[in-house]
Amino acid sequence: MTKKERIEELVELLLKAGYAYEQENREIMSNYEYDMLYDELVALEKETGYVMSKSPTMHVGYEVVSELPKERHASPMLSLDKTKSPEALKNFLGDHEGLLSWKLDGLTNVLTYRNGELVKAVTRGNGEIGEIITNNAKVYKNIPLKIPYTGELVIRGEAIITYSEFERINSQIEDADAKYKNPRNLCSGSVRQLNNAITAERNVLLYVFGLISTDPDMGFKTRHEGFEWLSSMGFKCVESKLVNSENFDETFGYFKEQVTKNDFPSDGLVLCFDDVAYSASLGRTAKFPRDSIAFKWQDETARTKMITIEWNASRTGLINPIAVFEPVELEGTTVSRASVHNVSIAEGLKLGVGDEIEVYKANMIIPQISVNHTGSGTLKPPATCPVCGMPTEIKAEGDVKVLICKNPDCAAKKIKSFSLFVSRDAVNIEGVSENTIEKFINEGYLRELPDFFRISRFEDRIVKLEGFGRKSYDNLHAAIEKARNVSPAGLLYSLGVPNIGVATAKLICRHFDNDFDRIRRADVQELTAIDGIGEVIAKAFVEFFKSEKANAVLDELLKEVKLTAAEEAKEQKFSGLTFVITGSVEKFKNRNELKDHIESLGGHVAGSVSKNTDYLINNDSMSQSTKNKTARELGVKVITEEEFLNL
Repeated sequence: MTKKERIEELVELLLKAGYAYEQENREIMSNYEYDMLYDELVALEKETGYVMSKSPTMHVGYEVVSELPKERHASPMLSLDKTKSPEALKNFLGDHEGLLSWKLDGLTNVLTYRNGELVKAVTRGNGEIGEIITNNAKVYKNIPLKIPYTGELVIRGEAIITYSEFERINSQIEDADAKYKNPRNLCSGSVRQLNNAITAERNVLLYVFGLISTDPDMGFKTRHEGFEWLSSMGFKCVESKLVNSENFDETFGYFKEQVTKNDFPSDGLVLCFDDVAYSASLGRTAKFPRDSIAFKWQDETARTKMITIEWNASRTGLINPIAVFEPVELEGTTVSRASVHNVSIAEGLKLGVGDEIEVYKANMIIPQISVNHTGSGTLKPPATCPVCGMPTEIKAEGDVKVLICKNPDCAAKKIKSFSLFVSRDAVNIEGVSENTIEKFINEGYLRELPDFFRISRFEDRIVKLEGFGRKSYDNLHAAIEKARNVSPAGLLYSLGVPNIGVATAKLICRHFDNDFDRIRRADVQELTAIDGIGEVIAKAFVEFFKSEKANAVLDELLKEVKLTAAEEAKEQKFSGLTFVITGSVEKFKNRNELKDHIESLGGHVAGSVSKNTDYLINNDSMSQSTKNKTARELGVKVITEEEFLNL
């Protein structure tokens, strides 16, 4: 491969990785690997003079693709040139005075205040066009909504989520696949929500790192003065210290020692000249300002030996590789396992049992493999699923190869259906988490839904399971016995029939007088005769009960449970009415809660506006969205939540 070809290959690799990280909140390579490839690209471009127009060394960011409204920044938000050498950082400063501060790992925001109030917040986006997130910024945990200064103020800051908050949120997510990979991804997803109630729950913090503009008469001569003034206005500014050639080493040492103690994510430092006029005189390159530079910490790595690779099946059908190695100390803790994410990464690292590898902690939290010194490449993905023993298949998902289980009945894929079964609106077995379900599946206690009611067969083994004991088992047994009394609609909903929610299950049970023999034999014509059930739902329902297995499961469940009297139905005020919901909601937790409320009152919720739509619910009734335009063209009434609740 020529150097030119290698440059082209590196550009494609880095663009894909950058897009996945910035726009999709996923990683197809580690930060360590990205930096290594980026540095290689910079060196090759410098050596050959060949720079592609789409090279990440020439571009600031990636295209904005979310549904949030967009806005062009008044001035481009450039990225910073970077170094990993403390000496290079000191040389950059020279004889000038500068400010050394944390390089926070979150999402950059531009905030505008007028007449003492926050009027606009925009993300960095691709550096030229960002997303408007004003409503979300207003619920950041530490941001002032009103300040004493009444002129126009524009500032830049980093929205972050602390490590402790990251761990708190992840601890509440039982599905291992759904856990957030790092605080930065969690923060990005939280800040770019369409519903700011979710943002508020995430305890997002904003730390200001730049004063972009104020009224001319403010006239701050140094950045340090500007930060002190911003602090007096109520803003939290990123921690910074004045440095010069004499105190640089001591100040740098402070940051180096403090970084492992911080509760906030920081992947390095930023050094900028303190004198505002001098900084402005330096100008910029095509990509970097000349008055600032970023320093990235060298990740603490440890050399160890690969023991094995475990392959963990997930409910999505993916089988993910986990590297198990001889324990090493990293960032003050002992680690012995690291996620390899997918087959492509495993192949890229050329992994094999016995290989000498180096591991590090990405963002000082997540253990990952940085280098494989042996590169044996002997790792072979398993031909059969570790849970069900059925054949596996390597499949391409975009630019990534993954291992999947082909068996649609794999027990690992049933965790969602088992979780639905035990949920409050279904059979309601209290205290059963997805972690417990996953353990029971792996131990062979659960294969089908009725097995919950036969769990006592494994009593002696369950009390000895890690995390269990006599008291835990007794609580589980009591919850299962209580759940034997179930409503007809709860039982129907618990089966996981496609498109059948709680409200629809109640409609069907009520129509057929809770007779499950009639329910399972219902045809499309009978079902569509029920207000609120269309042909698509009816056909899926009929198809479900054509399955011998589905009927066998229902028969077994009916032997185990006692059907209770059906609950009194709510007045079906919205019977025969079709609603469409768009935009964010305020009176309900989310759109699904509003949808359930409509269905409980006999209404139907569709996904798009048509001539059959009666109401479009949108709190922004003047929105120019496609749904609003279609509604106006068809004469469909657009109402707010408040108007809906008054119907």
